[in-house]
Amino acid sequence: MTGAFLPAVNRERSVSITQQIFIGMRTAILSGALERGARVSSWQDLSAQLGVSRGTVKRAYDLLKDQGLIVTKGRGGTWVATSIPEEEAAEPGPPVQPARGLFYDFEETPQYFQMGVPAQDQFPSKAWHGAWRRAIATESVRPQIYPDPQGLLSLRREVAGYLAIARGYSCHPSQVFITSGFAGALGVVVGAMGFHGSKAFVEDPGFPRTRLALQQADVETISAPVDNEGMKLPLVKEGVRFAVMTPGQQAPLGMPLSPARRAEVLDWANAEDAWIIEDDYAGELQLAGRASPALAAGDNFGRVFHVGSFSKTLNPGLRLGFLVVPPALAELFGTFVGFLAPAGSIIAQQAVQNFMAGGHFYRHLRRMKSLYAHRKTLLVENLRHEIHPGIRCEYEGGLSVRLFFPSGLDDVALAAEADRVGLGVLPLSPWYQSYGPGRGLLLGISNVRERTVRVKCELLSRLISTHTYG
Repeated sequence: MTGAFLPAVNRERSVSITQQIFIGMRTAILSGALERGARVSSWQDLSAQLGVSRGTVKRAYDLLKDQGLIVTKGRGGTWVATSIPEEEAAEPGPPVQPARGLFYDFEETPQYFQMGVPAQDQFPSKAWHGAWRRAIATESVRPQIYPDPQGLLSLRREVAGYLAIARGYSCHPSQVFITSGFAGALGVVVGAMGFHGSKAFVEDPGFPRTRLALQQADVETISAPVDNEGMKLPLVKEGVRFAVMTPGQQAPLGMPLSPARRAEVLDWANAEDAWIIEDDYAGELQLAGRASPALAAGDNFGRVFHVGSFSKTLNPGLRLGFLVVPPALAELFGTFVGFLAPAGSIIAQQAVQNFMAGGHFYRHLRRMKSLYAHRKTLLVENLRHEIHPGIRCEYEGGLSVRLFFPSGLDDVALAAEADRVGLGVLPLSPWYQSYGPGRGLLLGISNVRERTVRVKCELLSRLISTHTYG
């Protein structure tokens, strides 16, 4: 059903909403994302899900019906046609681009330049396995009762201690909630605060999956441009209830939010009764100098939700993160997670707590900062040697290297081709929403190896040359 597939709708585009729905569903049907014979939502239901008028969706459905792509059966519902007219099937148009973000093949090892994953060869496996063995032993004697939906208290204490030391942010364990990574924390905030159907500022460029997740929650995303000081609040702020941002290291451009911008966004939130969701995706892993403190550390108004994750420091497979809420909202959030979003595996929480309590987490972070700085330098040196000088290479801040292309080059097609040979780069253009999309590639640094980096850069250079000059 279309409940599992919602066509992307962007009110900032020049293309009408009707055409966006029509093109999105047509492409999904022709590509097989919406299977033939599958039932789709009624135009009334889809209009409610997308937050647009019924007439807008009905006109899109009429266009699909005119092309023989859907059939209606009165009260029997609306269905994808079981046979597609030849002229439609012969030219399927562009394939659906999944909202993949940092995800690749879920069953394979990370690709070479894949972002969002830690180094695969430098993990303290012995200490990690010991933490899990102790967690399993603890679980075997734990009373068989429902655990605290807010998360294991001992882990929340460790998180609060880590934030005070590494992120300059003092909070009480009662403010800390263990979540299913950043996505889980975002869902908790949106749900508990009643943000569904509201408006939010998002960075432009910014993480595509954050923007798409908010749109799934019927939140209208409004682009906030990014410059060398980080995110800049748009002039028009009326009706905006919250902002989602990456102040520590802007994703994907890498710069920290400047002190002036920090003050500006906090003052805005306080003055307008608005809120800020701080995505501290890289935490302390800021490679040059001392890490910028968390935005929440300077929040004197109680307007910031601080979100962190263990995905990039330990393992994405944990699906563990944490959310810190302002003290005045701890009870509200405790009630919400108790009913709708309790913390996950108690064994995984206990293992992470053991790992942190033993000092292994802090030692691991120190090693990773040094390792990633070395690997970034190594990658940049090889790129400068192999990549055409007309392609701009940026590497300041962040856990990636960014290549910017001349206009006209299809970075999405190039990234797809690079994926097929195991390079795992990401196209840059999907990270932009409104402000003249830059085209280029994002290269993760965590799994760059000295013995293989030159060969990989040579391969990438050949692919770029083919697309640029071929």
